[in-house]
Amino acid sequence: MSKFMALIKRGNTSSGIAALGNTGLAIVKAIAASISGSGTMFASAMHTVADAVNQGFVFFGSVLAEKKPTKRFPTGFGRVVNLFCMVAVIVVTIMAYETFHKGIKLLKHPEDATNFWLNFVVLLIAIAIDGSILIKAMKEIIKETKAEAKGFAIFPTAFRNAGRAAPPTRLVFYEDIVATFGQVLALVAVMFAEFTDFKLLDGIATILISFLMIGVAFKVGYDNMVGLIGVAAPKDVEDRISGNILAETDVTDIGKLRIVQEGRAYHVEAYIELRKGLTLSEATSIKNRVIDNLLRDSDISDVTLGIMDDDGIINWSKPVPTLG
Repeated sequence: MSKFMALIKRGNTSSGIAALGNTGLAIVKAIAASISGSGTMFASAMHTVADAVNQGFVFFGSVLAEKKPTKRFPTGFGRVVNLFCMVAVIVVTIMAYETFHKGIKLLKHPEDATNFWLNFVVLLIAIAIDGSILIKAMKEIIKETKAEAKGFAIFPTAFRNAGRAAPPTRLVFYEDIVATFGQVLALVAVMFAEFTDFKLLDGIATILISFLMIGVAFKVGYDNMVGLIGVAAPKDVEDRISGNILAETDVTDIGKLRIVQEGRAYHVEAYIELRKGLTLSEATSIKNRVIDNLLRDSDISDVTLGIMDDDGIINWSKPVPTLG
């Protein structure tokens, strides 16, 4: 039990908080939609249900991904979270279809919504909750990618580095961008329905929200398909890791370097060239120092190093930045 609780604590924070927040929000929205009959509120509730289910799936996927490698699964469980994210994509797609179907129905047969102030207050609360979850996800992206940003700078920094964040954090980030925008769209539609005679906007907003959900499903599905196949680390991560290897004074060059991203972790495989004249014992000691230095980075799960003779040809220059 203690081991399981330790894994829970290491699960993705953004998805865990988002799952809890969206579960409560979905219940409130569903009640408001049933009372008022608003199609836009129904669409917003469906979107929030999808978000809650997704982020719950992804949180537990991130927990399982933290399990240590076993004899049967020597590379660990990092890609489990990608599988859970793919299940989340299926859920979003189904919810998007139901939302689209509801929007078409509202276009053909517009309905008068009631309880305007109930919908108005619920949507304002939803914007505040989704906005705070989005900001939390942005901060998590900055933390995971080791970027530096404060204040309003977190917004552009998070967008630039989102592709390098852990799959669960990316999912929360993309979903809550759409969720926050969807709540604003729903609020506008509810206000138009109350204060104008343009009743079709309820159906139009419902269909637009379904399209936003499909967009999230496509983006998250693509990212996780790439993750399941196995994707190379970004160039700046490769530069930092190579710089860390070459920081060892006895390493003259890198003959081969392959870095594969799995979940939020990196698998490093490399052949290093050492200065001539070393004994086997000295070469082994240097290799072990390089491995220990690389493994100090929490994002690197394992390192495999081989030793090559120095061929006198420089393949890698020594970049200034190193892993902290």
